[in-house]
Amino acid sequence: MKLDILAFAAHPDDVELCCAGTLIKHSNAGYKVGIIDLTQGELGTRGTAEIRALESSKASKIMNLSVRENLNLGDGFFSLSNENKMKIVEMIRKYKPETVIANAIYDRHPDHGRASELVSDGCFLAGLVKVVTRHNGEVQEAWRPKVVYHYIQDRFIQPDFIVDISTVYSERVEAIKSYSSQFYDPESNEPETAISSKQFFDSLQARALELGRIIGCEYGEGFTVERIPGINMLSDIK
Repeated sequence: MKLDILAFAAHPDDVELCCAGTLIKHSNAGYKVGIIDLTQGELGTRGTAEIRALESSKASKIMNLSVRENLNLGDGFFSLSNENKMKIVEMIRKYKPETVIANAIYDRHPDHGRASELVSDGCFLAGLVKVVTRHNGEVQEAWRPKVVYHYIQDRFIQPDFIVDISTVYSERVEAIKSYSSQFYDPESNEPETAISSKQFFDSLQARALELGRIIGCEYGEGFTVERIPGINMLSDIK
C-alpha cells in the first residue's frame, strides 16, 4: 500500500499528542495516512505495553489510519545503529510516502530527539539505490519522501508552519483520550507522572489555541522543516 503521509513516533501516543489533528484532517480528505511506532512504550510508569497496544488501536480507528505498525526497537534504549536505520529504510520503501512526519528535533525525553534523527537518516538512505533491502524476499525499490517534517512535543520549538485543525479538534481530543492509562483520570490509582495531571491535559489545549491564534484560527498544530518549502503563489499562504 502506498501512503501519502507516514508519521513516525518514538512511543505510541507521541503522534496523537502532537499532530493527530493534522493526520485526521488529511485522512478525512481522502489521503492515505499511516503511523510507525518505534517502541511499545513499555517503560512508561503507568499501564503496560499490552494496554498501550489496545489504546493505539482505538486511536488509529479515530484517526482513520490506513496502516499502523510497531517496530519494537526498545523503549528508552534504541540507538542510531545501522540495523535500526535499515528498519526505517524498509518502512519507507514499503509504503513509499510523499510526506514523512517525525518526532521533535529535541525534547525532554531523549527518545524523541533520537527518533527524529533516526527517521531523518532513514529517509535519506531509503533513496540510495546501493542500499539494498528486502521485504517478503523481494528487493525493495529505492524511495525518498519529498519532504520530512517534525512535530513539536513537550519543549516548545518555534514552528516553521502551522496547520489549522479547528474543524477536527474534537476528534484530536478523542484520539488522545484513547490513551486512558497515560493521561488525566481522577479515578486512576496509578502513580502520578509528568503527563498524567489535569494541568498537562489542559496545556495541550492551550498550545493548540496559541498556535491557532498565530495563524488566525481557533486551533493549530505546529511543525518544523528540514528544508524551506516552496509555494506557487503568495495567495497560497493563509
